[in-house]
Amino acid sequence: MPYTDTRRSRDSGDNGNARTIVRIDVTMNKTILFSRQAIEEAITELARRINADYRGRPLVVVGILKGSFVFLADLIRKLDLDVTVDFVVLGSYGSGTTTSGEVKMLKDLSAPIEGKDVLVVEDIVDTGVTLTFFMDTLRRRRPASLAICALIDKKARREVQIDVQYVGIEMEDGFIVGYGIDCNEQYRNLPDIWVLRDEDGS
Repeated sequence: MPYTDTRRSRDSGDNGNARTIVRIDVTMNKTILFSRQAIEEAITELARRINADYRGRPLVVVGILKGSFVFLADLIRKLDLDVTVDFVVLGSYGSGTTTSGEVKMLKDLSAPIEGKDVLVVEDIVDTGVTLTFFMDTLRRRRPASLAICALIDKKARREVQIDVQYVGIEMEDGFIVGYGIDCNEQYRNLPDIWVLRDEDGS
């Protein structure tokens, strides 16, 4: 029998309420939303565009941990560019089932980005609150250019306007796991992206 768990909406800066979800057992039938083949095709197309746009220019790729690490690893191996990689950890704070919307940087970049082309890699752009905070922080460091690459874009949940230059897959609202995306730190290792359903199947 699957058991129920609660988790906030996926964006790390999200203000959404927790919801009841069904835990998916890796041995039972699950609903694949995006297969590994579909993900591979999306990343190949993203890499093609990034290679064309940054041809001949060194690129700093910044991953937002933890969710982006699988996507970032696959993406950079398709980039025919002079690439350096850095990571940050962002957190939001609150109590109970909601967050305050306050975002803090728990791990900063390890090197300056002034005068450099920077590509921020994220697994999901959801409300946009966390990512807006981070992009504003990076702009103050005066990079030569700054862009966002996201595997998943959930525009339906956007709370703030933010431009995402490179989007692999667009989707409506839904609670997903796999391919680096977690539920209470589980399921990051699944090679496909699965959708979690409510107990009533909705």
